[in-house]
Amino acid sequence: MAKYRCAILDDFQNVALKMADWSKVTGDVDFKAFNEHLGGPDNVVKALQDFEIIVAMRERTGFPRAVIEKLPKLKLLITTGMRNASIDMAAAAEKGVTVCGTGSFGSPTSGIAIGLMLELTRHIGYENARLKAGETWQVTIGPELEGLTLGILGLGKLGTRTALIGKAFGMKVIAWSTNLTPEKCKEAGVEYVTKEELFRQSDFISIHVVLSQRSRGLVGAKDIALMKPTAYLINTSRGPIIDEAAMLAALRDKKIGGAGLDVFDVEPLPKDHPLRKMDNVVLTPHLGYVALKNYQNYFAGVVEDIRGFIDGKPVRVMTA
Repeated sequence: MAKYRCAILDDFQNVALKMADWSKVTGDVDFKAFNEHLGGPDNVVKALQDFEIIVAMRERTGFPRAVIEKLPKLKLLITTGMRNASIDMAAAAEKGVTVCGTGSFGSPTSGIAIGLMLELTRHIGYENARLKAGETWQVTIGPELEGLTLGILGLGKLGTRTALIGKAFGMKVIAWSTNLTPEKCKEAGVEYVTKEELFRQSDFISIHVVLSQRSRGLVGAKDIALMKPTAYLINTSRGPIIDEAAMLAALRDKKIGGAGLDVFDVEPLPKDHPLRKMDNVVLTPHLGYVALKNYQNYFAGVVEDIRGFIDGKPVRVMTA
């Protein structure tokens, strides 16, 4: 029997085949890792015509109906994690494609959120780059996090972890989201506030809600207008949760202190995007889940998903 062909997408660091014990499936599968982003739908379809199995790294490459319907050999589509809004689950089901997910590890996104806050205030990376470039001694000065107010938008697993780290820094932590209750806030040891109070009071607003039709554009121009002129937006969730045009205007006109962004409306971030040129913005290339133990968990799960599918006993099957 011919081997299955498996494409591993968006393996930017070229580490996927080193992150798990692939020997459990190498007798049945030939692998090809793509280290560069394939780009738009036409390029994705062209590159993946001959693959029965595709491994997607979260939402880096989307699989809408127009792509799924043009992949004639596709039988198994795996996403790292157990949620992927960029896969059209109905189209996959109609075409008989099995969609599976994987486990994950810890709350690595919280570390990126706090890191962005530290870079915006204490300029660690900036000063490091200056020193290594042979520049003069210290030139920046910034506020200490202790005593500042951290507003958490979305108090789930990641929001709660970020709140706890903020409290360890001596920050006052407040929280709001659409379905959040005062009781849930009390359990986490943070103060419940209204959405308006969150934007008025916070020195940092850190976003930790899942992107959905309801949360798209959740942070709009009216919300940003309520922020202090010294306050910062931190987004490690998904770009479209913030109205990008409203944020860009506020940053350009110095209406807010700045922003720390790990996620964007279009990823990879276009080279000519105005965010790349703003001195009150710190950018990272969607590193939230890019952590060693998380990747090890992801790809161990990928191996299990492939083995289960080949053996006729698929695991972690996702449905619409």
